[in-house]
Amino acid sequence: MATKLVKEPQKRRGRGARDAVLIDLALQGGGSHGAFTWGVLDRLMDEPWLRIDGISGTSAGAMNAVVLASGFAADGPAGAKSALSAFWQRVADSGRLSPIRRSPLDVLLGRWTLDTSPFYLAFDLASRVFSPYDLNFAGANPLRQVLAESVDFAQVASSPIRLFVTATNVHTGRGRVFRNAELTPDVLLASACLPTLFHAIEIDGEPYWDGGYSGNPTITPLVRDCKSQDTLLVAVNPVERPGTPRSAREILDRLNEVAFNATLLKELRMIALLRQVADTGSSEGRKWAEMRIHLISSKLLAELGASSKFNAEWDFLLMLRDEGRRAAEAFLTSKSKNIGKRSSIDLDILLQQV
Repeated sequence: MATKLVKEPQKRRGRGARDAVLIDLALQGGGSHGAFTWGVLDRLMDEPWLRIDGISGTSAGAMNAVVLASGFAADGPAGAKSALSAFWQRVADSGRLSPIRRSPLDVLLGRWTLDTSPFYLAFDLASRVFSPYDLNFAGANPLRQVLAESVDFAQVASSPIRLFVTATNVHTGRGRVFRNAELTPDVLLASACLPTLFHAIEIDGEPYWDGGYSGNPTITPLVRDCKSQDTLLVAVNPVERPGTPRSAREILDRLNEVAFNATLLKELRMIALLRQVADTGSSEGRKWAEMRIHLISSKLLAELGASSKFNAEWDFLLMLRDEGRRAAEAFLTSKSKNIGKRSSIDLDILLQQV
């Protein structure tokens, strides 16, 4: 199935034909901002020269990864694009009856934030006082049905695309990486389980929370288990923000961003460090040093604010998808020549920040 992606006679937009290159994808989580990643993947599926070896994903990134793999197994790139579109449509449909919506003023002004939504404010306050075990007695999660309708897990188990989904063990605090044959709706819900909103998800008798606490996403399995030396990181969680948070909500939101980026930055810093060591020792060390990292991101995501991650309106998801396609197109136009040759970002900057 993977060769189908290479051999289909598609023409790249204005850049001519190109030999196939094996790549990995690293997909961050971020609630409904994951629709940005949908757009990136939708655009990458148009490129017949890009062969996906493996995908590491967390939370919404994990769901995008598994939906893509399921659709790809059924009908190649066209199936992947169709499956992603159907998944996000179901996400929007599942949120239609939710009281957590934009206020009339925000709708009028064209703002996507939920910061002035009365129901969101009440919900946000309640989540800081009560646990989900106090209020959500059944542990209900609307995404369970969405996943059941969107993913053929039997096809995922045998997919040629290697999948790595991270969730955080509540007892140990360590991340666990689940692979193709281990993936189930519970694993994906565990990877996206924010502990202030949902009950911990039990897998093999162990409770799990959001994978972002231990890897958003984790790069290690891409290095150890995949042949590709090029990783495209699709970032939806801002690393840097101007200004200092002042309100309680802004401070907590920024703390979550810092925590969710910490492990990823540590892995990228290790790659930069190993590149500067003449003798990296083991074969795995050399492979880390030889990894090439490429980044697809958008400043728009930092401007949207944290509350919009709960906005599941279809128009909002479509806007994010279009921004994702635009960001991917910009990357392909200016940086795709680096794939297979060199990193597109300067990782040495991370060493200067230690």
